Amino acid sequence: MRFAYDKRLVLLAAGATLPAAILAEVLLWTGPFATSTRWTLTGLVLLVWILCVRALRNRVVRPLQTLANLLSAMRDGDFSIQARGGRRRDPLGEVLLEINALVDLLREQRLGALEATALLRKVMEEIDVAIFAFDADEKLRLTNRAGERLLAQAEPHLLHRTAAELGLAECLASDTPRVIEATFPGGSGRWEIRPSNFRQTGLPHRLLVIADVSRPLREEERQAWQRLIRVLGHELNNSLAPIQSISGSLAQTIAADPLPDDWREDMGRGLAVIGKRAESLSRFTGAYAKLARLPEPRPQRLDAGELVARVARLETRRPVAVTGGPPARVAADPDQLEQALINLVRNAVDAALETGGDVAVGWRHAGGDPPQLEITVEDEGPGLSSTTNLFVPFFTTKPGGSGIGLVLCRQIAEAHGGTLTLENRTGARGAIARLRLPLALEAEERAEPA
Repeated sequence: MRFAYDKRLVLLAAGATLPAAILAEVLLWTGPFATSTRWTLTGLVLLVWILCVRALRNRVVRPLQTLANLLSAMRDGDFSIQARGGRRRDPLGEVLLEINALVDLLREQRLGALEATALLRKVMEEIDVAIFAFDADEKLRLTNRAGERLLAQAEPHLLHRTAAELGLAECLASDTPRVIEATFPGGSGRWEIRPSNFRQTGLPHRLLVIADVSRPLREEERQAWQRLIRVLGHELNNSLAPIQSISGSLAQTIAADPLPDDWREDMGRGLAVIGKRAESLSRFTGAYAKLARLPEPRPQRLDAGELVARVARLETRRPVAVTGGPPARVAADPDQLEQALINLVRNAVDAALETGGDVAVGWRHAGGDPPQLEITVEDEGPGLSSTTNLFVPFFTTKPGGSGIGLVLCRQIAEAHGGTLTLENRTGARGAIARLRLPLALEAEERAEPA
């Protein structure tokens, strides 16, 4: 049978003081004392013995009860109670001081958590994005005002209902963000779906964010059409204005009676100009069609060294130095990536020919998540006078240039999940192009069929 702590303490105290009490009684009853004195002193000894045991128990048990009450209040979230009598250089007092400090810390943390939660709820209520939180059974636990508007119901009627009942099961089916055409009770259009996972109290939950992208996409489409019409209108005016002027002059020449002596030469020169402008317009429309019809890439595992060396050998106007780099593979469409590198090397050689400089191509691991390979094309040309219009379609500073080379290169890079940047070299003359592409990881290579 195991006694409680306070009872064990009483027994221990009684056992520790019992030999002294027995000794006192032996001396009392064997000494020359009267019987009445013996019984009086015996009662007094027993009373003192009992009082000492109880006092010792109270001195130990009372502080423990106080600590238990403090911890119970902390567990219930009541941080207004503090222990009194704590002081330094006293073991019990130091325990009380530390508990008081812990109470203060927990009170501050709880206040901060409440404020952060209130701010989060306020942001969730005001944000114009529907947010839904589901538990492991796909039952709705939390939503915001945008979510209520999307499902056209108040939150009390939505909570504890499954995703299937709410019509959101398909949105939770995939972990990949995507844009879909869908109709919800609160509206229809194009929506960006972003599901993700999180844990609360150790249990898995699902977070679903649904954003209406119809209006931003329509605005982007409108701006794209405006840019397209502006570019097309500028180029068409550049070609049609001289054609209209020359054709009018030729019509006046033919209508003259008699015909001028040099009317044949005028007709020939005028038709030549018309033909040249028509050819220029044809090149423009063909370049635009090429830019607009870039097909989806078909990635393959490509060795970076072999690809760069092959592209460097294609340039015959000036030798291109291959500075090399670590062994690396990229997952890319070979035709598209080669075309992008050819354009970058050709631009670098064009710049180097102006100053008689050199061109070098190399690559290195650039880190990142996922890991990336950076291919650099450096030239010793005059450098970039301005980087504002580098990637503006049909903008070019080269005579006879189409203005789509760099745009096409960046489009190819972004289609492969990479980036393309151009900047002037630091500490040296010329410019450098940096083409970054995701590396083909070893695990992915082993997973793909040979």
